[in-house]
Amino acid sequence: MITNLHIENYALIEHLDIDLHPGFSVITGETGAGKSIILGAIGLLLGARADSKSIKAGANRCIVEATFDVSRYGLDAFFRDNDLDFDGTECIIRRELTSSGKSRAFINDTPASLSQLKELGDSLIDVHSQHKNLLLAKEDFQLSVLDTVAHNADNLSVYNKEYLLYRDLLHQLQAAKDAAESSRQDEEFIRFQVGELADAKLQADEQQLLEDEAEMLSHAEDIKSGLYSSFGALSADDDRGSDALQLVKESLRAIQGISNVWPKAEEFINRLDSCYIELKDIASEIESAAEEVEYNPSRLEYVNNRLNTIYDLQKKHSVDSIQELLDIQAQLEHKLLLLDNSDELIEELSRKCEQQYDKVYGLAEELSTARRAAADRVCQEMVNRLIPLGMPNVQFEVQFTEQSLSPKGIDHVAFLFSANKNTPLKDVSQVASGGEIARVMLSLKALIAGTVHLPTIIFDEIDTGVSGSIAEKMARTMKEMGVSDRQVISITHLPQIAALGTSHYRVYKEDNADSTVSHIIALTPEQRIEEIAHMLSGETLTDAAIENARSLLSNS
Repeated sequence: MITNLHIENYALIEHLDIDLHPGFSVITGETGAGKSIILGAIGLLLGARADSKSIKAGANRCIVEATFDVSRYGLDAFFRDNDLDFDGTECIIRRELTSSGKSRAFINDTPASLSQLKELGDSLIDVHSQHKNLLLAKEDFQLSVLDTVAHNADNLSVYNKEYLLYRDLLHQLQAAKDAAESSRQDEEFIRFQVGELADAKLQADEQQLLEDEAEMLSHAEDIKSGLYSSFGALSADDDRGSDALQLVKESLRAIQGISNVWPKAEEFINRLDSCYIELKDIASEIESAAEEVEYNPSRLEYVNNRLNTIYDLQKKHSVDSIQELLDIQAQLEHKLLLLDNSDELIEELSRKCEQQYDKVYGLAEELSTARRAAADRVCQEMVNRLIPLGMPNVQFEVQFTEQSLSPKGIDHVAFLFSANKNTPLKDVSQVASGGEIARVMLSLKALIAGTVHLPTIIFDEIDTGVSGSIAEKMARTMKEMGVSDRQVISITHLPQIAALGTSHYRVYKEDNADSTVSHIIALTPEQRIEEIAHMLSGETLTDAAIENARSLLSNS
């Protein structure tokens, strides 16, 4: 539960630091004083979207921080799974928002994500605002009430896992049918393409080799002529009377002739000798290469035809390499394999779908059985709770209709309600008045609170549409919910509810020289009398209102 709430520069709140207590607390104040602002700040701690416009005018950032006593709520697994510091007793959540739009969140001074805030917040606080009365018309909410009372959380988790697997199998089956149908329509063309690529007998590296060979064969005569000319310059007489090898050999002999009188000659002898050997090898290799080069028109024709086949296939399939053609061939062959085996695949998937359906349906029936048992308890407890709230003739039933498998099971449920004698039961959202819906929602919350040990429940004007003794009875219901170390906070305009709070806080606005600021204070017993008296009589405080306020408080 919340033990302390700290707010800085949020909307009209400049600075707020207040301790909160277990049990039933009430927050009162004039309309527009800032009660909804406090709820908005708490919403930030629960992972609500931040808006820099919420920062108080003139401030650079706002801070909202709450300290929670979580010693009795079994949250160790959350902190362990999210690698967050935790001493087993206290949790501090902080949210910071800057005027530039940046938002940061912390759990026990460790940076946290909004999803972590939401997950933790769901275990700490339930805020019931007026618009949440509309949930009563939502089937998901009605199912969640039954599942909560039935303790179906683990069963729902197992069901959802198996249901998703069933849906995945259905998608696979449909995809297999669609693929088979599409492939059958294109089967002839696919087989033609596969045959064409298979007949080509493509090799991944042949294109470059063929292109190089084509280039050589196309210029064979020029290559052969150039090689022979080079060979002749190296090893045959030319117009100058000697070849390169002969000249180098003669140079070598000349240097050798002076080697006995010039020591440095040895270096030149070695180098010339190396040149001579290298030139001789080059000449031999050039001669061999020239003999190997042959103009072969038939080979050139074959190479060009082979290349044309490759180019045509590449153009047809809009690719640039043989490897891409081979990949396409493999894909087409896979399609044919699937087509040839599609009947077996579809049959196997159909069998798996049927088996999974039976499994999921069985789990759905288990959920339904638990929900129907819970519904009996819900109906009885709702009647027991609503009769004291001014509905002596109330009827409440849960209607079940079986539907196709869905993420929630096979149950379509409707809460049926009648507040008067001889009035047929109808959907609660269609026949209940605003005040009746408020009482129904409060009774459901009280019922759920008895099942789920939620630390803090905040009611934002759940008393809308009620007054007098009914308001007092609603307050007693909320006070009852605040036992067993639970914290129940009611934001209210009704003195009958305010008088029953074990703690009372007042929100008010104050005009300064350049701004309006909201404050919240814990009221002393005398201040409570005055506040409730104002709620009874308005701005003018009368002796009768004060005595009435004292009476209300004494009966609390």
